[in-house]
Amino acid sequence: MPVAVDPLALDRQVCFALAAASRSVIALYRPVLQPLGLTHPQYLVMLALWERSPRTVADISAALLLESATLSPLLKRLEMAGLVTRARSTTDERALSVELTTEGAALRKQAEKVPGQIMERLGMSLVELENIRDSLTKLITAATV
Repeated sequence: MPVAVDPLALDRQVCFALAAASRSVIALYRPVLQPLGLTHPQYLVMLALWERSPRTVADISAALLLESATLSPLLKRLEMAGLVTRARSTTDERALSVELTTEGAALRKQAEKVPGQIMERLGMSLVELENIRDSLTKLITAATV
């Protein structure tokens, strides 16, 4: 007789697997990001700015799926570290524009080593990680519609 599967078993929960994976992977980033002087959330902001700078706070918030109230303290710390500047937009004075400083732009060169170091620490191939990323992106899209 088949054993009934418990739909509430912890190891069957997507939310648990995501939370545990997130904590574990972010913990791998800490020692890799430390020499750059960045926390993981600050690294995400810098990634957005290395793609395009300047950007408005609203644009960064949308790209990172973060509330602006969460983003503001991150931006303040990055500004105090000399990596970004914040100023009212010249085209829309209601918008706050964030721009990389020369130092912030130069930090990108060091950051280029981060993905490879993380891949090595995980012991997974680029293809495996891209497949996971693609599945998670699909999940994020489904959850935010």
